[in-house]
Amino acid sequence: MKQIKIADTTLCREDSAFSFKEKIEIARQLEKLNVDVIELPEIKNIKTDILLVRTISSFVKNSVISVAAGITAQSIEDAAAALSSAAHSRIRIELPLSPVGMEYTCHKKDAKMIDWIDFAVKSAKGFAETVEFCAADATRTEEDFLIKAIETAVSAGADCVSVCDSASVMLPDDFADFISELEEKISLPLGVKCNNKNGFAEAQSILAVRRGANCVKTAVGGETASLETFASIIKNCGEKYGFCSSVRYTELNRTVKQINWITENAKNEKTAVTVQPSESSILLDKNDDEAAVAAAVTALGYDLSEEDSAKVFNEFKRVARKKNAVGAKELDAIVASAALQVPATYKLVSYVINNGNIITASAHITLDKNGKNMEGIEIGDGPIDASFIAIDKIIGHHYELDDFQIQAVTEGKEAMGSAIVKLRAGGKVYSGNGISTDIVGASIRAYINAINKIVYEEA
Repeated sequence: MKQIKIADTTLCREDSAFSFKEKIEIARQLEKLNVDVIELPEIKNIKTDILLVRTISSFVKNSVISVAAGITAQSIEDAAAALSSAAHSRIRIELPLSPVGMEYTCHKKDAKMIDWIDFAVKSAKGFAETVEFCAADATRTEEDFLIKAIETAVSAGADCVSVCDSASVMLPDDFADFISELEEKISLPLGVKCNNKNGFAEAQSILAVRRGANCVKTAVGGETASLETFASIIKNCGEKYGFCSSVRYTELNRTVKQINWITENAKNEKTAVTVQPSESSILLDKNDDEAAVAAAVTALGYDLSEEDSAKVFNEFKRVARKKNAVGAKELDAIVASAALQVPATYKLVSYVINNGNIITASAHITLDKNGKNMEGIEIGDGPIDASFIAIDKIIGHHYELDDFQIQAVTEGKEAMGSAIVKLRAGGKVYSGNGISTDIVGASIRAYINAINKIVYEEA
């Protein structure tokens, strides 16, 4: 039985407007579905994109996390930095090989492109567990040059190769013949990515599999072959034609619905910004007065006293002098650090996290309350979820999690991460902030910080 690998590209969709949290949730759903590879785009923002990949790496232990490298040496190093904690890492060298694509995207001629492929694959090889070479417009590339580019990548150490019909210029049977010819000339596993502009993507993909391809790139929504449709083809036809996949078919429909819901929600939020006030429309600067800042804080869900409002405004003025604009996320961080600073009822003593690809994540948390150590041990859906449940067990209460944000506050491979937790109690929102090079540790500190504010006010 031939095992077909599925590489999902949902998080690479150019038409998406996913938030940080939505990207994490999509990755979580794909890991549950057991897709072989979760693909992520090139690192554009050093702070947030690297933090995103590292956060996803904290709970994705079965799937390969694949990050695209751009057309510079720095982009390869950035991809490597992002993947430093991934259980299974891959760097994708994605390049156009048609004359037009090379000229306008990479500003390179044939010879220079061959040199770059050799350099890029060799560089990436030292940074990741596997390296993939991907010909972005293979069906519009001259055959001899395509073969030469792939052979160069193979010689440089690539572990797998993918070819794309990004322009959707081939009918399914012609694409199958194209793959068959390539498969005879290269020794590495061959993957395909087909555009669904003409409605042929799934047909192209499954015929390519029958003619030698062993990996298919899919997505939920967008123009790439549909994850749900292609996985269903394997499920329904695999036994007869001798192929299978590792996808959990019992989870397929539910997972796709969940990702579609996230996608539609992201689209609605994107369009809503222009027609009605919302968190995402908050944008303040140094000229805004205390009333404007207080109104923005209220829009975020906080109900602050006059004293705390004054503290928030003073901190806002300090931040606004250094930045041209202060948005919702910055204002959240200001409230978390400046408002309702209280004596700590609960103090973090220690935390031990167990997580891996063959065990359920567990957290052993020890808190100090009035000089007495209190322990909680729980399992959860990832290390952060397990930690929050363990803390709830210790304090004997569960508060509604209103929001959870993670963002980088420093740059580099050992970037410092800031976590903001917003809890809702008695109709009010309380935020806590935690900072650490360890994302789990920052999240635990933020959760405890928010709980201490609730406990203090309730007392």
